[in-house]
Amino acid sequence: MAKITYIDCLGNQKTVDVKDGLSVMEGALQNDVPGIDADCGGSMACATCHVYVKDEWFNKTGKIIDAEQDMIDMAHQPKKNSRLSCQIIVSKDLEGLIVTTPEKQS
Repeated sequence: MAKITYIDCLGNQKTVDVKDGLSVMEGALQNDVPGIDADCGGSMACATCHVYVKDEWFNKTGKIIDAEQDMIDMAHQPKKNSRLSCQIIVSKDLEGLIVTTPEKQS
């Protein structure tokens, strides 16, 4: 289990415990974290679980595959530290991960 901190675009934050093997998106949904819609349920068919990963954590969240990058390109205000939270799998290595949700989801 890892503590993940979700920060919304206004700076409000919520830190929750997320079980290993779940995605950051699933952790948000199970803990009623606002700002992550997850319309496709994690099948990487939308960009409504888009988050910005704190720079110091970005390389620890795994490699972005082409399909994820294609969806990020369609997200609202993508940045160099954008990820789909459905593609970040929680492990003990992500203890303390901080992600921020964009102003709105696509």
